Amino acid sequence: MKPAIEIISERISDAIQKATGQNVPAIVTAATDAKFGDYQSNNALALAKQLKANPRQLAEKIITELKIDDICQKPEIAGAGFINLRLKPEFVAENLLKINADKDLGAEKTEKPQTVVVDFSGPNIAKQMHVGHLRSTIIGDCICRMLEQAGHNVIRQNHIGDWGTQFGMLSYYLDYKEIDAFLHERYQKRKAFRPKDFIPDAENFYREAKKLFDNDPEFAEKSRQYVVKLHSGDKHVKFNWQFITDASNEEFRNLYERLGVRLSSGDTRGESFYNKMLPDVVNDLKKVGLAVESDGAICLFPEGFKTKEGEPLPFIIQKSDGAFLYATTDLAAIRYRVNELKADEIIYVTDARQKLHFEMLFAVVKKAGWLVPRSFSEGGAKNAKLVHITFGSVLGEDGKPLKTRSGENVKLKELLDEAVKRAKSVVEEKNPELKNSEKETIANAVGIGAVKYADYSNNRTSDYIFSFDKMLAMDGNTAPYMQYAYARIKSIGRKGEEKGIDTVKELKGVKEVYLNEPAEFELAKQLIRYGEAFNSAIADFKPNFLTSYLYELAAKFSAFYNACPVLDAEPKIRPSRLLLCELTARTIQHGLENLLGIKTIERM
Repeated sequence: MKPAIEIISERISDAIQKATGQNVPAIVTAATDAKFGDYQSNNALALAKQLKANPRQLAEKIITELKIDDICQKPEIAGAGFINLRLKPEFVAENLLKINADKDLGAEKTEKPQTVVVDFSGPNIAKQMHVGHLRSTIIGDCICRMLEQAGHNVIRQNHIGDWGTQFGMLSYYLDYKEIDAFLHERYQKRKAFRPKDFIPDAENFYREAKKLFDNDPEFAEKSRQYVVKLHSGDKHVKFNWQFITDASNEEFRNLYERLGVRLSSGDTRGESFYNKMLPDVVNDLKKVGLAVESDGAICLFPEGFKTKEGEPLPFIIQKSDGAFLYATTDLAAIRYRVNELKADEIIYVTDARQKLHFEMLFAVVKKAGWLVPRSFSEGGAKNAKLVHITFGSVLGEDGKPLKTRSGENVKLKELLDEAVKRAKSVVEEKNPELKNSEKETIANAVGIGAVKYADYSNNRTSDYIFSFDKMLAMDGNTAPYMQYAYARIKSIGRKGEEKGIDTVKELKGVKEVYLNEPAEFELAKQLIRYGEAFNSAIADFKPNFLTSYLYELAAKFSAFYNACPVLDAEPKIRPSRLLLCELTARTIQHGLENLLGIKTIERM
């Protein structure tokens, strides 16, 4: 089912072709002010300059050729040549019934499904996830959900840091402090000791090990030996590494589950996964003359990248001591995703500070010709598309990156715990009579939802200030407000039962929609625009287009509910109004749960 804006655009494009002979796409937007109608086109203004014509007269010619009376009322010309359009109630009513029969509520499926790899979250082993991981994790998850909603085959990839010098250092530290014996003993008795309980200690171990590594030459040398042992598969060192990795992954999974993020252990591919591929990456780039030695290191110099001094900027893939780098692993990951996962598109979701790295990475891969699967290298297959989705920082009330009072990164677990704690205190205050289990369910849904929704409602490319008070507010564009709007609608059915009205039966029998009151017509028009909001959000991967739509939908529902009786409406129009309520609830639930991964609740 095409959104109204797409149908109108096609009709205007046809009218322009007939009126001017020009084959140009229509420029149609939702009207920013209701007094101008529902949609607006400024094609006449743009074309008038090109054709050296009067824009208002050109608009009149376009309208003459415009066949749109089955969708809109008679078009109007405003100002210098804007074409204003108002939807007909009959068209809106017809589309409401179509949406009611569509489980996706008008969110279109693509005609050309693709395999899309999305790389997001990317925490580090032996470290707790902190607030810096929040945006990549939830924005990446939302992107995956939108792509799946559009019908694409989505492959999630959690590229974690689990290899390198620091793991040899940490493994040796466990032996150095005789902690490894403790681990071996406890690891055999999982009931007495859970791997995830080790992670807070592991962070402290890492700090202590780093100090020793930097200040004790003997410790540093032993650590390097442990790196060699790890890389050669030494059972003892590998055990320590595996234990730390398992413990970290278990902790990550718990956080993903709390956040409602769809990332499983099967989606995890750490740097260790690509380790055996790295020599081939370097050798292959050398063979084609792209990688050269520079000051002992192996580098590439992609065109267009310069240092501050104007010298070619190196993209280093192997250090002078033979060690590989993040860049090498990223190159190997792209080759794997193109050749093995058969990706048509690879999306990376990271903060904006990594912009230069990905620009250089993409330039190298394109130059090397690695975006075509090897099996298609002679057939001229289409290149895989590379996309870097960036986002801003989470700031504290002081406008600086969010930190604890001691200056450390805020742990993600602690942030979520605090959000749930605050949400529960509100539930205790508002509904003390609820069972404790219900309070817990509501507090978790509201607290976690508030954190996610506050992030989504901001433009992803911008920084935003983290405020529990704002995100947990019951008014404004917040998760609690949206969750309350949903719960309020669901309560209508319960109230209907108390009045002896079988709302389920009446909804099943709806065959005609009445849109006689202004408030119900406005709500209906917003409901049929869900597909438009979805298309806008997925086009730029910006969840704030969805949150803005949902907030406006909730506001229009509130205006409708205050102006138009539902349960007390006359029997003829009550089913129609119940349908408006039901579709609003379904749309809010679909947007929050299916696309944003935020739970809805039927009582608050």
